[in-house]
Amino acid sequence: MDGEAAYPAHWEADVVLSDGATAHLRPIAADDADRLVDFYARVSDESKYFRFFAPYPRLSSRDVDHFTQVDHDDRVALILLVGDDMIAVGRYERVDSTDAEVSFLVEDGHQGRGVGSVLLEHLAQVARERGVRRFVADVLPTNRRMATVFADAGYTVESRYEDGVVHAEFEIVPTDDSLEVMAAREHRAEARSIERLLTPRSVAVVGASRRRDTVGQTLVRNLVAGGFTGPVYAVNREASAIAGVPAYPSVRAVPDDIDLALVAVPADAVEEVVLDCATKGVRGLVVVSAGFADTGEEAGRERQAELVRTARAHGMRIVGPNCLGIVNTDAAYSLNATLAAVVPPAGRVGFFSQSGALGTAILGDGAARGLGLSTFVSAGNRADVSGNDLLQYWRDDRATEVVLLYLESLGNPRKFARISRRVAAVKPVVAVKSGRSTQGVPLGHTVRPIEAPQPALDAMFRQSGVIRVDTISEMFDVAQVLAYQPLPDGDTVAVLGNSGALCLLAVDAAVNAGLDVRGDPVRLGAAASAGDYRDALAELVADADVDSILVVFAPAVDASSGGDVAHAIAQMARTSPKPVVTTFLGSRGVPESLRVVDEHGVPARGSVPSYPSPEEAVRALGHVSTYARWRRRSRGTVPEVAGCDPEAARRVVAEAWRGSAESGTDLDTEQLGRLLSTYGVDLLPMIPAVTLDDAVAAADRLGGEVVLKATAEHLRHRPDLADVWRNIDTADELRDAWQTMSSTLADPAEAGFVVQPMAPGGVPVVVRAQEDPMFGPVVSFGVSGVATELLGDRSYRIPPLTDRDCAEMVREIKAAALLMGYHGGITADLAAVEDLLHRMSRLVDDVPEVRSVELNPVLVAESGLAVVNGAARVAPPSGRSDWYTRRLP
Repeated sequence: MDGEAAYPAHWEADVVLSDGATAHLRPIAADDADRLVDFYARVSDESKYFRFFAPYPRLSSRDVDHFTQVDHDDRVALILLVGDDMIAVGRYERVDSTDAEVSFLVEDGHQGRGVGSVLLEHLAQVARERGVRRFVADVLPTNRRMATVFADAGYTVESRYEDGVVHAEFEIVPTDDSLEVMAAREHRAEARSIERLLTPRSVAVVGASRRRDTVGQTLVRNLVAGGFTGPVYAVNREASAIAGVPAYPSVRAVPDDIDLALVAVPADAVEEVVLDCATKGVRGLVVVSAGFADTGEEAGRERQAELVRTARAHGMRIVGPNCLGIVNTDAAYSLNATLAAVVPPAGRVGFFSQSGALGTAILGDGAARGLGLSTFVSAGNRADVSGNDLLQYWRDDRATEVVLLYLESLGNPRKFARISRRVAAVKPVVAVKSGRSTQGVPLGHTVRPIEAPQPALDAMFRQSGVIRVDTISEMFDVAQVLAYQPLPDGDTVAVLGNSGALCLLAVDAAVNAGLDVRGDPVRLGAAASAGDYRDALAELVADADVDSILVVFAPAVDASSGGDVAHAIAQMARTSPKPVVTTFLGSRGVPESLRVVDEHGVPARGSVPSYPSPEEAVRALGHVSTYARWRRRSRGTVPEVAGCDPEAARRVVAEAWRGSAESGTDLDTEQLGRLLSTYGVDLLPMIPAVTLDDAVAAADRLGGEVVLKATAEHLRHRPDLADVWRNIDTADELRDAWQTMSSTLADPAEAGFVVQPMAPGGVPVVVRAQEDPMFGPVVSFGVSGVATELLGDRSYRIPPLTDRDCAEMVREIKAAALLMGYHGGITADLAAVEDLLHRMSRLVDDVPEVRSVELNPVLVAESGLAVVNGAARVAPPSGRSDWYTRRLP
């Protein structure tokens, strides 16, 4: 027996298996003895033989004690639960300081669901945390399933055949291959979990009422009126039928299988419903009931957390609570499981909304514009299913060509950035993120606010290829172009129309949107006919220097000719390889006269979107052109950077915070220098000088020209004070500098004077990186000085940084000209700056214990650079939301 050991609760996780169902993973405990015995009794003799290499029909009491009583260090076991039943166990036992023997046992009925790969991921993460670096395992040659788990994990497995057993060994340090395998498995599993929700064969409405205008009856009526193709059941203890569908007293009483349950009962009754659904084998839940974390009370938050725990433990995922519902317009399902009676027609746009309150208005606006949807999910409190899950689903969904997101919070920004970049590479993603001015989190969203500055969030969207807009109306404006028109090949727009004033407004708007205007607007005159429009459009479509076209039609008196003009515009746009948008009679959406309809009468590719004003049309085109440019360009690669030693950096950090508070500690100059050196960055020597004699001695020790500098934070970069004295090469000059600088300070003892070697001249820049509890690491760059601080002239990126990311960071700030010979200045070594950005981004990405680091100033010369000063704070890692294991938040 290993004695009492602290239970590592942070190893617990809800996970999604390969079939889309959920399970709960946690460390084994001594009170799991009966659970282990029951599990083992359900395992087949063959699986037991594969595990123990001999017939082993039952576990002895000694076996049970040995397997359930572990120290969570040298002996670790993780179990997977569905409901209260154990379905699998994975364990390792340490062989020596770096190696551990790993083994698995999975109940036969759950094999083939990706259980082994999930257990391996989590065991490897636990092992790394405990200092294990390599797994070893003995596998029978006939146990092909287990051998496949190791081989397919992305690790480099070395195996040899000895005495009838295959002996496998592999390093468990995360590699690009292993992380790619994990991401691919996560994608498939989470996409499948959403598919289970959106493609039900049968639906039950729990809380259906015979009273009109109640939530439950509204759900039933919308399902039936929407033409849901499967059976609908009402659950009501007092009725035999509701709104024409059969009713039953409980979910379990329904005689047929239930795939999806819509829950509309009071909040305190929801948990009982969830357990009832679990017993019935329901695959997913949509909880429209309010009264959870949206109340703002602790009881409501705990009720919501328990709802999620219970549902996931029984294999179910939840949309909501406090949500509007879900829609799937596919004719095979025709699912309107929402409180909205009006939904847009079938189309190619997938829409995720965190707001239930706005959902009805959003759906109504989409329907009014004629913008067709493939699927719609309103997540409400977003306790479980999130935008990340929908992105996973929509990435491969053939029915969805454009993704729209209305986000009130980001529960896992690192994962969002990773997934959205992959989605945006194949189909556009348009997002509205509310709370821009406050970064606040609405009631009901149990996530922490993002501490990173707003420009960092904007940079994350741009870096990921997401089109970020400010309003829902603007999101629909952009979606109309993306859904119906091709992407432009460049940024040049041509303007034509019958209103000179509107054409000039369009030109101004195009320039403001960052577009290039092709020549002067083509003015057709107030009396322009349909033929005039057709000829002008044909000429612009054939012009190789035109990438997109804006058409204005606003007749001065009589709009009766509008039908012919609309037909001409639609005819030319239908075959145009360039996007065509219009301001047509001030209408918004896709007017019927400008539509190309498919066999279902739904607007299809080639339909021409219209906007009330040229400014709105051009703004939408500008967003689309920016996205198309992102799609065309190379993303770059994450380069290999020599001289980076994460283990050495962790040793420096661990030594620095030893004995410090949990909040961490600031590094002194010597510690900072050692930390930076582990990533190939040299900090210019800096010797503290409390007295003038100390300064003279330091200058003598350094030799050559030196600098006297005040490092106290309240004195740095003060325009009214001299905080640096340069080019000191004699003791007398140093004394003069000391006295002159001290005379301007109220208390020279607090100046934090230091003496440094004189660095070569250059442009001063600043590189910062910080660890956000939600966001993970964020890196920023700017020219050093008061102006940058006041104007916020910084660029931001989220690691890992590609070579293109670093090149753009350096060049996109407004003061970049200072690095490129502005007004006769030097041309700075930009390659050296980019190398420094790579090194600092690697440091904070590899070592999350580094909570913040600032290099300021860094003097960039024509060749090379010098890091003159810096600061860093370190603390124990808080745990990033996107780590090396698959887990639900």
